[in-house]
Amino acid sequence: MKGILYTGGELTDLVTFAKLPGYLQAFLREQNGVVAYFGGLHIRGCVSAPSWHSLASVWQGERALWRTYAEVQKADIPFAQDCAGNQFLLRGDAVLWLDTETGELADLEVDFKHFLFGVEKFPLDALGMEPLRAFQQAGGILQPGQLLSLYPPLCIATKGQSKPSAKAVSVTERLAWLAEFHRQIKDLPDGQQVRLQPL
Repeated sequence: MKGILYTGGELTDLVTFAKLPGYLQAFLREQNGVVAYFGGLHIRGCVSAPSWHSLASVWQGERALWRTYAEVQKADIPFAQDCAGNQFLLRGDAVLWLDTETGELADLEVDFKHFLFGVEKFPLDALGMEPLRAFQQAGGILQPGQLLSLYPPLCIATKGQSKPSAKAVSVTERLAWLAEFHRQIKDLPDGQQVRLQPL
């Protein structure tokens, strides 16, 4: 992996670690999670702290993804996220992608090993890194523990009335905003006009 900004330290959450499939355990033994591609990919670790790096908090904590997103099952392992907070989940051996704005779930039709291979070979496409590149070209830097807050959200058609912007915010803040945004729009029909408050 390129552009590594952070690697998790010691495995401190052995309860969560014990619940993981062998291939993910093997990866986390090598490096207990990582922030790579200058913030384009965050693979979570089995740690008690920092909380933004903790796999358990988004898998089983009070803000677990399955509590917000109907398509996510309790057993799905949210092992990673992209620069904007969209999630990569393991369901069995399959890697799924969760759009955290709309709640839509897509099967990427790869296993964990081939997911990593695809990311290594085509990081821009595999991780949807265009917003991060634009942010970096404007002088922005994404620190470990931060995600991009994109405004307007990507799922909103603005008819050119709103210039897209991105800013770095904490992982916790971004995921909480996405969850609330999703709750507000999930039952709206396509084409419904909405009024937004930026993060």
